[in-house]
Amino acid sequence: MDDSTIIDLFFERSENALLETKKKYSGLIISIAMRILGNKPDAEECENDTYMGAWNTIPPQKPSNLTAFLARIARNQAMKKYEFINAAKRNPRAIVSLDELGDCISDEGDSIRYSDGVLAEAINSFLSELKEENRRVFMLRYWYFADISEICKRCGISKSKAESMLFRTRKKLKKFLEERGL
Repeated sequence: MDDSTIIDLFFERSENALLETKKKYSGLIISIAMRILGNKPDAEECENDTYMGAWNTIPPQKPSNLTAFLARIARNQAMKKYEFINAAKRNPRAIVSLDELGDCISDEGDSIRYSDGVLAEAINSFLSELKEENRRVFMLRYWYFADISEICKRCGISKSKAESMLFRTRKKLKKFLEERGL
């Protein structure tokens, strides 16, 4: 079933919307949650929370890209669950990925700028300017918290190429954000 039909089912408040969403997107949602949580039962709970989140937000929202919409909900649900479960511990994959990006984002400046979505819009704009391969590698590393070996396997590139692409992309992102005062 195509995404627009699934969204229509959500707008009709049909429970088939959830069934069709699960059929089509269960694998994606579970894989996102597993990368963050590393635990199948927690990932399955996150999957259910993702469907509930979609049910509660469609309508009024009508996502233009259901895949990205559900991936965002799944990631947010998994991060919340992770923080709840591991309040004192840290996910080394997530920490390494976020530490790498930390050098790109200045601590200087008004934190209000970051909270109002300006930073998110700038990063989205930056990503839209990247070549598809660079964008994919960047998203796998910093959105999905994939490790370098997984990125290499999924993109068919060597470890040195992946590391080099990430380094150069972070450098470009830093320059991009500095030019915009972020």
